Amino acid sequence: MSQIECVDTAEVAGKRVLLRVDLNVPLRDGIVSDFTRIERVIPTIKDLLERGAVVILISHLGRPNGEVVPEFSLQPIAEALATRLGQSVTFIATDWSNESTAGSSEGLMPGHVALMENVRFHPGEEANDPEFSSQIAALGELYVNDAFSSAHRAHASTVGIAYHLPAFAGRAMLAEISALTDALDSPKRPVIAIVGGAKISSKIAVLRNLLDKVNYLVIGGAMANTFIYAEGGSIGSSLHEPTQDYVARDIMEAAREKGCQIVLPLDVMTARELVPNVKSELSQLHQIAADDMILDVGPRTVEYVNNLIDQNATFLWNGPLGAFEVPPFDRSTMDIARHVGERVQSGDLIAVAGGGDTVAALNAAGVVEDFTYVSTAGGAFLEWLEGKELPGVAALMR
Repeated sequence: MSQIECVDTAEVAGKRVLLRVDLNVPLRDGIVSDFTRIERVIPTIKDLLERGAVVILISHLGRPNGEVVPEFSLQPIAEALATRLGQSVTFIATDWSNESTAGSSEGLMPGHVALMENVRFHPGEEANDPEFSSQIAALGELYVNDAFSSAHRAHASTVGIAYHLPAFAGRAMLAEISALTDALDSPKRPVIAIVGGAKISSKIAVLRNLLDKVNYLVIGGAMANTFIYAEGGSIGSSLHEPTQDYVARDIMEAAREKGCQIVLPLDVMTARELVPNVKSELSQLHQIAADDMILDVGPRTVEYVNNLIDQNATFLWNGPLGAFEVPPFDRSTMDIARHVGERVQSGDLIAVAGGGDTVAALNAAGVVEDFTYVSTAGGAFLEWLEGKELPGVAALMR
C-alpha cells in the first residue's frame, strides 16, 4: 500500500488522464441492468473533473477475443454513465488500429469525459503487447487504474501502460486494496471466514491460504458435501467431488496443525430435486436417504455460525452456504447475511465479502450497504484470497 501512489497526489489540471475502469456490466437488450460498477468509479471521475483534468476512460466488455464484435460495444455504457454522472460523455468509436486512435483525444478540453471503445477489440490488449500499450499511452499524459476487478489480468491497459506514463491508483482501487489488506493481512482478531461454492477443486488455494489467516473457517455450499463425504458421512445423491476427498482430509489435518477450526454443517435441508419451492426436509447428517440431496444448511447450523460470528471481530465471506438462487434453499445465506449486517451496524464486527454469487446473495438480502466492504471484483477478489500477487496492482508499485 505504501508503494502505491494515489491519484490525489497527482497534478492533473489541464492534462489528459487515462482512467482504466471496469465497465464490464450486464446488458439486457442493449440497456445496462446493474449500475454497481459504474457508480463505484464516479467519485474518481468527478474528482479529476473538479481538478481540471480531461478524463479518458478505458474499459473492456465481455470476451470479443481481439475482434470488433458490435454486441460488445461500450456505446450503451457511455449513455448510462452520462446519466449517472450528470454530464455528457463523448464516445470514441474505434477499432483500436493506429489510424483510428491517433489524435482521437487531442480535441478534448478540461472538464470533458470520453469513453474509448472496448479495448479488447484489439488482440494486443490481452496479450499485453508492448506496442499496443504504447499506442494506448499516446492518448494521455497520466495513467490511473481504478479497476481492481481487472487487476488480476496482465493486459496492456492494466499493466503495460503503467510503464509508459506516470501511474497512480484511483480511489476505488485504493479502497478495495485497503479493505482486503485490513481484513486479511492485519485484521482485528479473532477472524472467521465463510467459503462456499460447488467445487472444492476451485477453492483449494483459497482454503489453504485462509488456514494461516483465520481462526474459524466455515465450509458451505456443495463443497461442504465433499468434506462430509471425506469424513465418512452420509450425503445421499448430493453434488460432491469424490476424487477430492483426500484434499478435504489434507485441509482438515492442516487446519488442526495451524489451530484453525473447520466448521461443517451440523444439520441440513434436503430435497429430491432442485426446483423452486420444492418440498424440503430438515435432516441430520446420519439420516439422509440415498436419493436425497443436501441443498442448504439447517437452522442449528445457522445458529451455531451466528454465535461464532458474535465471538469474532473480523468476518470474510466468499460463496453462499446453500443453493441460494433457488428458494427455499436461500434461507441460511439470507439469515447469516442479515445477522452479519446487524453486527457491523452495531459496531461489533468488520465484514468484507466478495465474489459474484456472494454479492448477488447480499443484494437479495438487502444488506450490501450494511457490510464494511463488498467487493465486486470476482476473479481478482478470489486471487487475493488465494494470496496471489495481482499484476495490475504490482504495476503501480514502483
